[in-house]
Amino acid sequence: MGKRIGILTSGGDAPGMNAAIRTAVRTALHYDLEPWGIYRGYHGLINGEMEPLTSRAVSGIIQRGGTILKSARSEKFMTPEGRAQAVDMLRQHEIDSLIVIGGDGSFRGALSLQEEGIKVICIPGTIDNDIACTDYSIGFDTAVNNVMDAVNKIRDTASSHERVYLVEVMGRHSGYIALYSGLACGADVILIPEVPYRVEDVCKQIQRAAELGKSFNIIVVAEGVKRIDGSQNSESPALQIGRYIERESGFETRITILGHIQRGGAPTVRDRLLASRLAYHAIELIYQGKGGKMLGEVNQVVKSFDLAYALAQEKQLNLDYYRLSNILASF
Repeated sequence: MGKRIGILTSGGDAPGMNAAIRTAVRTALHYDLEPWGIYRGYHGLINGEMEPLTSRAVSGIIQRGGTILKSARSEKFMTPEGRAQAVDMLRQHEIDSLIVIGGDGSFRGALSLQEEGIKVICIPGTIDNDIACTDYSIGFDTAVNNVMDAVNKIRDTASSHERVYLVEVMGRHSGYIALYSGLACGADVILIPEVPYRVEDVCKQIQRAAELGKSFNIIVVAEGVKRIDGSQNSESPALQIGRYIERESGFETRITILGHIQRGGAPTVRDRLLASRLAYHAIELIYQGKGGKMLGEVNQVVKSFDLAYALAQEKQLNLDYYRLSNILASF
């Protein structure tokens, strides 16, 4: 057996992570490399929670959400002492290459290990889809399909009772989930962190829709939306906006906060394929002796980027989708 490769998942879980783990393990074995699973992210790395992974260990997991390697936060890893302990643990186990599947914070942790001489390859796995240098991150497609399924069901009740329904989705800094799912669901209003809002304007939009004969409304709200003055809600924005609409317009409102249901469930075809392709190419890079890279899919082509460069970029939301949603909601 050849050199050892560590595999860990970090940050919020994302559907498709298991598909990536499965492909990484079996591709490593194909290249006569020795894959090791590191449990509970950087916390587990510091504490030596790791073991070899066989082909059978990853059998039957491609359809499962979450991550079999678990995930956990680690305050200790954020300290120089904690990172030194992580590097020492890798060297004790003769692991000189590491695949990190996660989001921005996970990538920054990986970069610190790269600077200590550990060859690191990063795979974007976050439902927020806020990682630069890739069109999609693992888990995003499943999350928006989860939201779409929920809104489709909420629409039935909204139309039956002629109410305004506000659906709050994840996205503290990124509007991808709200925008993509809202557009796909035919939402009447979509509120995202990238475009500040006035609650008065939202209310007026609902009133105009009623004047045009619409008997119910769906509003999709990202949890991190900001008001036009730059401030954020101290509580759930959907609750605050819903109360205002009910008070000022008289429309009956209901609030649904989807929460972590967005992150669960079997990954979609897109997420399984994306995860498998990125993990395959990650092992190829390691087999070639490379490190300090992030992999992404751009225009359906897998590309690698210097990790430091990728972290310095800011992903821009395509606001054409937002403009389109406003046009569609105006009739």
